[in-house]
Parts: sequence; C-alpha cells; structure tokens
Amino acid sequence: MTPIEIGLISVIVIVFLIYAGLYIPIALGVVSLVSIWLMRDNFTLSLNLLKIAVGDSAMVYSFATIPLFTFMGLIVSKAGLGRDIYEVMTMRFRKVKGGIGMATVGANAVFAAVTGSSIASASVFTKVSVPQMIAQDYNPRFAVGVVAGSSVLGMIIPPSAMLIIYSFVAEQSVGDMFLAGVIPGILLAIAYVGAIWFMGRYTPNFVGGRQVMDTEWMSKSEIASKTFPTLGLITVVLGGIYTGWMTPVEAGATGSLVALIIAVLRRSMSLKGFWEALLETGHITAAILFLITAASIYSRMLGLAGLPNQLQDMLAGNSASFWTIMFLYILLMIFLGTILDTASIILIVVPLFLPLVEAMDMSLVWFGIITVVGAEIGLLTPPLGISCFVIKSTLNDDSISLKDVFMGALPFALVMLLVLLILIEFPILSLALL
Repeated sequence: MTPIEIGLISVIVIVFLIYAGLYIPIALGVVSLVSIWLMRDNFTLSLNLLKIAVGDSAMVYSFATIPLFTFMGLIVSKAGLGRDIYEVMTMRFRKVKGGIGMATVGANAVFAAVTGSSIASASVFTKVSVPQMIAQDYNPRFAVGVVAGSSVLGMIIPPSAMLIIYSFVAEQSVGDMFLAGVIPGILLAIAYVGAIWFMGRYTPNFVGGRQVMDTEWMSKSEIASKTFPTLGLITVVLGGIYTGWMTPVEAGATGSLVALIIAVLRRSMSLKGFWEALLETGHITAAILFLITAASIYSRMLGLAGLPNQLQDMLAGNSASFWTIMFLYILLMIFLGTILDTASIILIVVPLFLPLVEAMDMSLVWFGIITVVGAEIGLLTPPLGISCFVIKSTLNDDSISLKDVFMGALPFALVMLLVLLILIEFPILSLALL
C-alpha cells in the first residue's frame, strides 16, 4: 500500500476505534505508531517520533496554562460563584417572558469566563436553574435546552480547554486564542438571549412559564457581595492577558491564587475540598497531556503520509472556493460531532486542514475559533452530545428523558450554526482584540 492509502485507512480506523469506545489518546497513538511503521518499514523510527512527540508536548512552557486554569475553575465551582451570579441575573430578568432562561445564559457566560469548562457549567446550572424554571411552570424541554445550549459557552469564552488544545495542535499563542474567543463568546450569548426572546414571543408554548407579579429585590450590598468576587477574578485574569501585564501562564497562576483566597474568605473551601481539587486537576491535566501527545504523533503520521498536501491539491485542482472549503469543513465537523467529542474532532480534523488554511493565507487564530464553535455544536447533537448526557445524569427527575434534553437543545444548536456562519463571513469579530 502507498503512504496515502495507509494514511486514509488509519484515519478511518481511528474514528471507528473511538466510536467503538477505545480511549481517544490510545486510538490516536497506537494507530499512528503502527501506520508510521508500515509506511517506513522501520519500527525504531516510529518509536523515535513518539519519543519526540512526548518531549515536545511535556516541555512546552505554555502547557502550564492547563493545570492552572483547571485548578482555578474547580476552586471557583466549589466556592459557589456560579450560583451567586445566577441569583443576581434571575432577579433582573424574572419578569420577562423566558427571563429565567436569559438569566441562565448570562450567568453561564460569566461563569465560563472563570471556569472554561462546558461540563462544569452544565453540571452547576442543571442543579440551580432547571428546578427553579420547572417550579415556575416552564416547559421542561426548554429548561434543560437552555442549560445545554448555554453550557457550551464554557468552551468558547476564555479560558477554554478547547482553545488551549487547538493552540497546541496549530502551534498558536494561547494568549491570542483567548483574546480571539472573547467577542465570539459574547456574540453567541447575545444570540441565545435574542433566541429566547423570540421563542417567548412567537412560540410561548415551547417556553412556558408563568408571569411573576412581584420580585424581592436584593440590596446593593448583597448584589456587590455576589458579583464583585467573580468580576474581580475575570478582570485579573483576562485583563492581565489583554494589557500584556501577564502571560497566560502567569494569569492562570494569579487567577488560581485569587480564586483560592475568595474560597477561603467565603469559608467554602476545606482542606479536604482543596485536596480533592488538586487531585482532580492532576487527573484532568494528565488526560489532556496524553491527548496532546497522541495528537502530536498523529500529526507527524499525517505529514509522512502526505494526506494534508493531497487534500490541498485535490481542492485546488477542483478550484474550490473559500465557502466551498468552509462548507465541507463545517459539514465534516458536524458529522463527527454526532459520534465524537470536541477534543477528538479538533485532534483528528485540524491537522488535515491546517496546510490548506495556511496556503489560502487565512488566519490560524480565526480558524481556531471557527473550529471550536463548529465542534461545540456536537455537544448538543445526538448520539454523543456530552453536555446533554451530563445534564441528564445530573438531573434527579425521571420525567425528563434524554430525548427531551436533545430536543430542548436543538434550537440552540441552530443558533450556534447561525453564529458560526457570521464568524466565517466576518473574521474581524475573532481578530479585533489581537
């Protein structure tokens, strides 16, 4: 077999193995290792490339952003900041049709800016938002759909684990990726709020809910005590990166310290909780390092096979336009999103398309935002919409089925697709802050 044929078969085998349930890094690493061995008929070369991939992944200074931002997110979650922001937002939006849904989106957007995790957002707001919406007679499908849709903001608004993973795969600055995610993340949150208003006005039966006549308003001091810690943390982290005072690694370290101080002052952090956060940070960091190492050897295998260049030549030979390439790319990501998680999609698809994007003189930072937003649609689509599964497993309500969660999330997946098209048409939205 030719290297091209081996490369194509290896990609198909990797997707099949992941879909069959094999751990993603093992599927990427083992298949890539065997493929290089078959292409070069040299097992020692395969091992040497694996050794280089491990060294390149572990020794990169910016990799320190992963454990630092992960630890910060875990501390913030344990400190209950998400619940506080939600309570303030709910007070402001309660009298609007679909207002609690809008409050959930707003709180999720703020929470995302200090956690960077869709899974954490889905888990937290399933507990604090869904019961309250159902108590106000909102449609259960709408209630879980809002949480599912807004939870993906955690992977777009920085700090985001997916943006970090993309930055390693595409060899881009983590700081640039973080800044590029700010406007698209805010745009998506605004689009969600607009969609909820539209649904409340034109499809009131889907939204449900009863009108609230009186609302107990919080005092200014109570609002300040619930919002200042989160806003201060966001200012320290993103403000430090944006002004250039801190590198992403330094911002992660500073944010972790500030989050820990907030948790201690709020008396929400015990020694046991601190130890659990450290252990969970270690587990997540090791898993991501394993992913990045496997993606590195996979990229080398694709390069040896010549698949990216072959794809580039094929599209160039057919005189494919910019929108044709983007259409094929989005279609591929949405299709893979039905069977794979976001990290897998980024690790498998991005190395194939990077040379093509560079040849077309497109920004790799902008391409990263397009990739993450496109891949995040998969979090809301069956059969492997991870956010939907997290919500179902967190809910203590057998009356809400997994189908209800997916159906509720569908309108928000369509809104994401619309925002994705806007981001493709107007790259300045992703690059304005750079």
